Amino acid sequence: MTGRGAHEADDTGAAGVIALRVDEISQLFDTLDPFPFRDRDLDEHAEEYIVGWARELPRHQAIKIVVHAPHSELKSEHANQLGAALSTYFSYRAEVIARDLKELFRIGRKSLLIGLAVLAACILTAQSFTMVLGSGNVSRFVDEGLVILGWVANWKPIEIFLYDWWPLARRRDLYRRLSDASFELRAAAP
Repeated sequence: MTGRGAHEADDTGAAGVIALRVDEISQLFDTLDPFPFRDRDLDEHAEEYIVGWARELPRHQAIKIVVHAPHSELKSEHANQLGAALSTYFSYRAEVIARDLKELFRIGRKSLLIGLAVLAACILTAQSFTMVLGSGNVSRFVDEGLVILGWVANWKPIEIFLYDWWPLARRRDLYRRLSDASFELRAAAP
């Protein structure tokens, strides 16, 4: 498989084109996958190539995937199923990532509940130490340490809700764009 991605527009000027060339259409798919052609996983290198070029296109630009194959391949049984197979695969990948994102938020919510409970316990414990030990250096040391521990316990949920979800959401959206991409199969120049 060889290819080239392009920031060029198609004939209407509306879509970013990702072009690739194959000797056989089946090259695009994992040969070890036992499912029928239409439901197979993409070959790892083919997915990496297509996703890599799609990432470079503007986020709101439509995508067009152009596969150049020998003329004999255009009439193969897989030629008619290729567009649907690509759409099915990228739609499936978007669903998987959406589930991962949902799981991340679930973990974030649980982590936040735990973190807030630890913070509350640390603050109450720090206040108790101040009452028992007075307002001396030892009391202040324990008080500050417990408050810091309480905030550190909230580090992970804060990280999840502020930063960790962005890459997953972007990847999910990219796979959704790829599942909606238009598709064209062209005869490769000899």
